[in-house]
Amino acid sequence: MKNYIVILLTLITAIASAQSTRKYSNEFMNIGVDAAALGMSNAVVSQTADVNSGYWNPAGLVHLEDNQLALMHSSYFANIANYNYIGYAMPLDNRSAVGVSLIRFGVDDILDTTQLIDDEGNINYDRISTFSTADYGLTFSYARKLPLDGLNFGVNAKVIRRIIGDFASSWGFGLDAGIQFENNSGWKFGIMARDITTTYNAWSIDEEKFEQISGAVDGQNQELPETTEITIPKLEIGMSKKWIFNYDYSLLAAANLNVRFEENNDIFSTSFASINPALGFEFGYTDLVFLRGGAGNFQNERQIDDSENLTFQPNFGVGFKYKGIQIDYAFTDIGDQSAALYSNVFSLKIDFSIFR
Repeated sequence: MKNYIVILLTLITAIASAQSTRKYSNEFMNIGVDAAALGMSNAVVSQTADVNSGYWNPAGLVHLEDNQLALMHSSYFANIANYNYIGYAMPLDNRSAVGVSLIRFGVDDILDTTQLIDDEGNINYDRISTFSTADYGLTFSYARKLPLDGLNFGVNAKVIRRIIGDFASSWGFGLDAGIQFENNSGWKFGIMARDITTTYNAWSIDEEKFEQISGAVDGQNQELPETTEITIPKLEIGMSKKWIFNYDYSLLAAANLNVRFEENNDIFSTSFASINPALGFEFGYTDLVFLRGGAGNFQNERQIDDSENLTFQPNFGVGFKYKGIQIDYAFTDIGDQSAALYSNVFSLKIDFSIFR
């Protein structure tokens, strides 16, 4: 009977809160892409300038000089859940660029035991099947340089597809917008507004299957969850600067303020908004080898004695770039320091200039 309850709770938590905003909705779209960025604790909104800008800040796509392709993979829950990303971007001219990316976060081969017991009360293992639950995010990006020197803007149109086997599925749509600015002294500033129109998800539930699950345990019948879900806007504000030493060495320092318009456990939190800082650095040698580090996800975690303990997530990363091919690795949440999941992340970026 536990299997019936697990599937039922999965359905309810995924699609509850009809026609209302939720603190945590489409969270798979907030994990992040590119091991280089994750190694810096995502503090990249102001300086992102490659194919991955479609995710972090579409305004950065204007810095592309040629077509680029990016791939990333990471696993969670001891490889039970897999997170994959592919992105492609290209310049249209010397003032504009476009990109497209796809994210998938999924758990495959989940045992469906809802039919394990037949109508006569017999257990029949042949009636066990498998299903997958998967979240997809497809993003189309456009960026353009503005007349003011150093100022760029970009927009994203997102299509969200979420599937829970044959039990339920949803479609969602939303928009992002971002700007970047670089002054004469080399300081860079960026703002990324996610889900600026609120992202709307409409769920479709197989009522027959839901009845089979909700009625599986006497006294445990549940009402059909509501079928709409709204993701509220989020704001990311960043600044960064890069220094060059002796021609061969570089140091990039960056900081982000991540703002959610809700009250939660972030280090700065009010009833109007919560703010979570992120800090990152990248040390480079001859634009060939990179060492990265960062700290983010600062949280006031409530303890069992009702006290609060400040935690944060330290990240580490390394990278190697040669003739248009860049391979990056990041280890997130070193030492399991925070409540977040630790993960090994690998990514690949290819600049098509190597083929010319």
